[in-house]
Amino acid sequence: MTTDEASGDLPTWFPLEVYVLVLSLVSEGLALLCVGLITRWGEVWPRWVPVLRGRRIPVAVALVPALLGATILTALWGWAGVSFLLGRTVQGERLPDDSPLQLDSLDGAVVFVCYAPLMLWGPLLFAVALAYWRRRSVTWTQRPSSAP
Repeated sequence: MTTDEASGDLPTWFPLEVYVLVLSLVSEGLALLCVGLITRWGEVWPRWVPVLRGRRIPVAVALVPALLGATILTALWGWAGVSFLLGRTVQGERLPDDSPLQLDSLDGAVVFVCYAPLMLWGPLLFAVALAYWRRRSVTWTQRPSSAP
């Protein structure tokens, strides 16, 4: 492969439509796993898992990937957001003057409004992981009573 061929584009055998579909499915699947941190199915193995069915999921099995994912998402979207606000690409290069991602254009404002919520995914995942850890680590007998 020559330097000209290494442009960062997808390989010819991997069509863009398939890439977008795979990327969407993976990101939706990972987002769906976040729901397991707040529901019962994130605490007990489902019946269809042959050996583990019905057993409690160890806290670390859910917590470690959640915290790792939260760290990666916070760094990724934080970097992308700061780069965008500074008028740079994620590689650090200055955006061309005719780029539709300039904040002073309508296109740039729409892109910012659409992608800004993604910058919250990492910190919110941290919060959900912390709540999962607190809920699963404290037994019912250790919880303070709600009576005055």
